[in-house]
Amino acid sequence: MQRSCKVAVIGAGMSGLVTARELLRESHDVTVFEKANRVGGSWIYNPHIESDPVGTNPNREKVHSSLYESLRLNLPRPLMGFSDYPLTDRDFGDRREFPKHEEVLNFLMAFASDYGLMGFIRFGAEVIKVRRTCDEGSDRWMVKWREGEEEKVDDFEAVVICNGHFVEPRVPKISGIDRWPGKQVHSHNYRTPEPYENQVVVIIGMGYSGFDISVEVASVAKEVHIAARKNSILKVGKIPGMENIFEHFEISHIEPDGRVNFADGSSVIADIILYCTGYNYSFPFLDVNGIIVDDNQVGPLYKHVFSPRYGPYLSFVGITWATIIFLTSELQSKWVARVLSGKCTLPSENEMMSSVKEMYDEMTEVGLPKHFTHRLYPDKMEEYLDWLAVEAGLAPMERWWFEMYDTAFKVKISLGQCYRDKWKRVPYSISS
Repeated sequence: MQRSCKVAVIGAGMSGLVTARELLRESHDVTVFEKANRVGGSWIYNPHIESDPVGTNPNREKVHSSLYESLRLNLPRPLMGFSDYPLTDRDFGDRREFPKHEEVLNFLMAFASDYGLMGFIRFGAEVIKVRRTCDEGSDRWMVKWREGEEEKVDDFEAVVICNGHFVEPRVPKISGIDRWPGKQVHSHNYRTPEPYENQVVVIIGMGYSGFDISVEVASVAKEVHIAARKNSILKVGKIPGMENIFEHFEISHIEPDGRVNFADGSSVIADIILYCTGYNYSFPFLDVNGIIVDDNQVGPLYKHVFSPRYGPYLSFVGITWATIIFLTSELQSKWVARVLSGKCTLPSENEMMSSVKEMYDEMTEVGLPKHFTHRLYPDKMEEYLDWLAVEAGLAPMERWWFEMYDTAFKVKISLGQCYRDKWKRVPYSISS
């Protein structure tokens, strides 16, 4: 017999919206809590930045958005939609294969409207506490939230956490940084290049944000020096007309006179350090035993989604990274909805814990740090998404998803900064 649960979904970004849709499809009673006054989550651009440019002061007034004004997608259009609601079929004013961020926000707004999700969302509702009403022997959850000056409480049978992970900056420890006289900024608070005009800028990190921001800043800065790991795959390389970009190994130490010393023996006196070093997972409202965040390892989580201790009643959608993010959240949410309705059964708590331990042991064996726990590409993504599809009651995913993702990754490496405009889509068989 199909079960219907009263479910709280935290967040109305991409993961929260698709989770709400899948829960409603399984006839669950859904309430989505969203702090902002609109859907979109991390895809809402906000020109304002935080008072603490590094973003580590816990008392700062937080800005949810980490988008910079010029941001374009780093995956092609067909991979930035859902299996039954693709972005390729929709035009919101930017038809490029790698459109700007506004295209995705408009897509998510249309998705919420077309599936009638707006009536299930409480806007301006900041969740401040989620806890078990009775830690043992109860399958109810207390959710407390703030609307304006008023605090409200309700009980739910299940909670799905979809609050994203692009709000709390991850900042490395650097020898001598406490005595450095220059300015420090995290990319969370980067919007446009103008504040960096005629400055000597050191950019730490060569992920996708560092890749884009370094070139944009170099268009106005005196010099841009990139500090990246020796094994960094992405390289800016030589760009015609931009001889002011210099690539180095990691920073070894910093001196009080403003000099930044790199591990390759070179150094520069810099004005600004810009951290493009990613984010920390954060669930400040979650007041439960059994879930911890240790160096960005959220756990224990069975298959990156379910808490073994709380079974189907506490889950996370959108934790994984280096993956086809829309598709992954869609499949995770289908699985959650089916488990809650009784169409799919989780293993026992002991079996789930054994699975988590096995994953941790494999990481230790190959020397992967904890903060790579939820990374899927290159070696885990295809297997994981196929497994999720079966759990969600679907056939394994069509191969074009993985072929296109792999091609996109390789094109970024081979073409460098111009990959978006030189991309030629291979005519994969994309089902409508």
